[in-house]
Amino acid sequence: MTVSFEVVEHPARACAALMIGAAVGGGHIVLAGGSTPKAAYGEFVAAVEAVGLDLSRTTFWLGDERCVEPDDERSNYRMIRESLLEPLGDRPQPRVERIRGELGPDAAADHYERRLREAGPSRFDLVLLGIGPDGHTASLFPGQPSLSVRDRLAVAVPEAGLEPFVPRVSLTLPALTAARQVVVLAEGHGKADAIADAFGRDAEPEARVPASLLAPEAKLVTVLIDDAAAAGLEGVGAR
Repeated sequence: MTVSFEVVEHPARACAALMIGAAVGGGHIVLAGGSTPKAAYGEFVAAVEAVGLDLSRTTFWLGDERCVEPDDERSNYRMIRESLLEPLGDRPQPRVERIRGELGPDAAADHYERRLREAGPSRFDLVLLGIGPDGHTASLFPGQPSLSVRDRLAVAVPEAGLEPFVPRVSLTLPALTAARQVVVLAEGHGKADAIADAFGRDAEPEARVPASLLAPEAKLVTVLIDDAAAAGLEGVGAR
C-alpha cells in the first residue's frame, strides 16, 4: 500500500481534476457526501463544461447513503443530484447507481449488493471519501460490526455514530480498498486530529479510527487536504 499526501490550497479543485482523469476513460467513480465533496462536484462540472467531456460512459456510485427518501435534505443522492447532475444540463449524463435508502437499511444494502455484483466493475477506478471528526469514513463508524464485514460489498448500518442519527447503508472496506485509487478529502482545523490519527506517522490501523483501516488494504490512498487539516502531520505544507 502507498499513502501520499497532497496538501493544497483548494482540495476541492484538486479533487475535481482527479475525477476528470477517471471520467475521461469512462471510469467507475464512487462519490461521497459532505461539504468538501460538494464543492468538488461544482468544480468538476465547470471542468467538464470547459473541456466538453462526454460523461455518457462514466458511472457514478455512492459510497454511502442515509435511509431517507431521495428528495430528503439529508440524502447524499439529493446533494449529488443538485450539485453535480442537474448542473450538467443537457450534456450527456453519466450512469448513476444510487443506494435506495428509502427501502430501509437491510433491503437497501441487499439491493445495492446485487447492483454492485451485476453492474459493478471488478474494482472502482476512483473512490472519494470524507473523514469525520471521529475518524469514520463513508458510514463506517468506530467500533461497529460493519468494519469486520469481509463477505459483502454493501452493508446495513442500523445506528449512525454521528448526526443525522438515521440508519445508513455503506460500502464495506473490501469494496472501498479494492479501488485503483482512494482519495480522502478534508478541509479545516476540525479534521486535523482525525487525519493525524488515521494517517499520521504514528497512526496504527484500529477500529476506533475507521479511516486508518484503509491504508493497509488499499493499493493507493491519496490524502487530499488543506494546510489546516494537515496541522497534525509533520513535514507537510501547502504547495
